[in-house]
Amino acid sequence: MQLKSLELHGYRNYDTLKLATESGVNIFIGPNAQGKTNLIEAIHVLSLTKSHRTSKDKELIGWNQSTAIIRAEMEKRHGDVRLELQVSAQGKKAKINGLEQRKLSGFVGTLNVVLFAPEDLDIVKGAPGVRRRFMDMEIGQVHPGYLHDMQQYQKILQQRNNYLKSTDSRNASPEMLEVWNEQLATYGVKMMQKRKNFIVNLQKWAEKVHAGITGGTELLTVDYKPSFGESIGTQAQVDPSLFQQFMLKLTQGKEQEFRRGMTLTGPHRDDLTFAINGKDVQSFGSQGQQRTAALSLKLAELELMHEELGEYPLLLLDDVLSELDQTRQTQLIETFQSRVQTFITTTGLESVNMSRLKDASVFHVRNGQLLR
Repeated sequence: MQLKSLELHGYRNYDTLKLATESGVNIFIGPNAQGKTNLIEAIHVLSLTKSHRTSKDKELIGWNQSTAIIRAEMEKRHGDVRLELQVSAQGKKAKINGLEQRKLSGFVGTLNVVLFAPEDLDIVKGAPGVRRRFMDMEIGQVHPGYLHDMQQYQKILQQRNNYLKSTDSRNASPEMLEVWNEQLATYGVKMMQKRKNFIVNLQKWAEKVHAGITGGTELLTVDYKPSFGESIGTQAQVDPSLFQQFMLKLTQGKEQEFRRGMTLTGPHRDDLTFAINGKDVQSFGSQGQQRTAALSLKLAELELMHEELGEYPLLLLDDVLSELDQTRQTQLIETFQSRVQTFITTTGLESVNMSRLKDASVFHVRNGQLLR
């Protein structure tokens, strides 16, 4: 998978940009607040129709602009594809080869990316929400239907939580709660089964990558920890037994949920755990081990997507090389070199091990302008 060109109009601080990208490594260099990360973000938005930096689409639209447009031409193993995404106050419009898509889920997954930014180093030691977002973003690219299930789940969850906050348990409607419970369980079980399947496959690659980085001295294990139901299958259909467990949990926890005004069971409370040689990395691992585990996850994503899709995704490295020591940086570079089209942002080349990079194209970014 190769991005051949990128075109921006009214996107953040880019009035107009037309960029012909190189097939190998593309480095965007410049001071902070000039637009380097905006370029990485635009590619990410074109992949998932969502930013990794903000949940407010209006922030993607440039000053005094009504619409932000991202266009790209890419080469896939089955031929060239033209993508276009328009973002305005009225919502988003997506086109593939000039044909408007009725649903954004039909657009997601056409361009695949793996993003590695400094905040991703918190996947291991950060809050559970960081790890849930990590799962959601990556599963959504390979299985776009997952995003629909997640959106439906979140919509029902919000409605149910609003009801729990505004109603006393003694005055609650059992029929209304039953409807919400069934809908929540249906979409929630689908999410849980896809998450389980994703982590099982990711573990296989992460273990191999981590062993390579550490010279075989450390064994990394990644486990999916749902809020309930330890033995989750990976079948495509909704697991009836898991569905019944979910319904029972919602019923049993009803009084506590009304007291706290929130739903206490479901994939919105899932987590991941990481262990090295059997010891919990989050609690007992050194900072170096935590960072190596995070790096292993990202490199494992590349291999997992290649396995699932038959081609490598794009790799987006947003100011992360300066956060890695020479050993980890070298491991990262050698992994993507000559295999994965890579886009790197950095404030200076002194933070990049350039001796390891071959034929990298360097672009200087100044106030929304690119110079070779």
